[in-house]
Amino acid sequence: MNITALQTFLAIVDTGSLVRASQVLHVTQSTVTARLQTLEDGLGQQLLNRQKSGTTLTPAGTRLLRYARIMTGLWRQAQLETSLPAGLASVCTFGCDRELWHGPGRDFFNGVLSGSPEMAVSVLQGSARDLEEWLANGMVDVILTFDSVTRGNQTVHPLPAEELVLYSDQPDTPIDKGPFYIFVDHGAEYRRQHAETYYGAGVARVSLDSSWWALQTMLDRGGSAYLPRALAEPYVAEGKLFQLDAPVYTRKKNLIVNDAAARRWTWFAPLVATMTAPET
Repeated sequence: MNITALQTFLAIVDTGSLVRASQVLHVTQSTVTARLQTLEDGLGQQLLNRQKSGTTLTPAGTRLLRYARIMTGLWRQAQLETSLPAGLASVCTFGCDRELWHGPGRDFFNGVLSGSPEMAVSVLQGSARDLEEWLANGMVDVILTFDSVTRGNQTVHPLPAEELVLYSDQPDTPIDKGPFYIFVDHGAEYRRQHAETYYGAGVARVSLDSSWWALQTMLDRGGSAYLPRALAEPYVAEGKLFQLDAPVYTRKKNLIVNDAAARRWTWFAPLVATMTAPET
């Protein structure tokens, strides 16, 4: 089956239209149409409903979608493995939740580079759902996530919990008195705990789902927000942020690995032991 046609199919699904897919792929719309037609002819099924408002999956397209992601992911992996430069023997594909890159994500990345000089590293950012799917279909070897859902061929390595701490650009400015509080959405459990603690504080003017964006907003405009300690502490050391006297929340995080990949990596167990050691 033509990988390019599958990649085109995925681009249409992800963007919602042939026009936007052609822009993402940097080809003409007629090329996108031709590739889709070739794929549909080969399968003998219509995969997408074309409408003026965009495209939607047919039942056959829905069934193909999962396999298309697996096949294109494996093809990308094969390209990485077969095109490694001299001196590199293999590649570790690492999926990381964007909220975890600032601490354990960078620790894992740097640990691979330091512990295995002959290994290339490919890093992908994704949501919890993306990461779980990528690990299951072999698109990545290991993921760093807040979730702990696994299949039979995977192992979960719990890491020390992430601490969410209230910081401000000014000392002694709790959220019910500070002029500009930024609510950062750290997940359902955090939302529940936050609502119970600050039930009388009202609704924040600004809500973000990224700790990094919240940090940049605080540095640009001032204010306060709950941020991961690992992300904020360098700015505390520089005197740009201050930790406030407020409840500290925790969030579980996990390193999940494909067991077949881990068995090939002599560096993996020592790195995991370092990352899972209690923080001092």
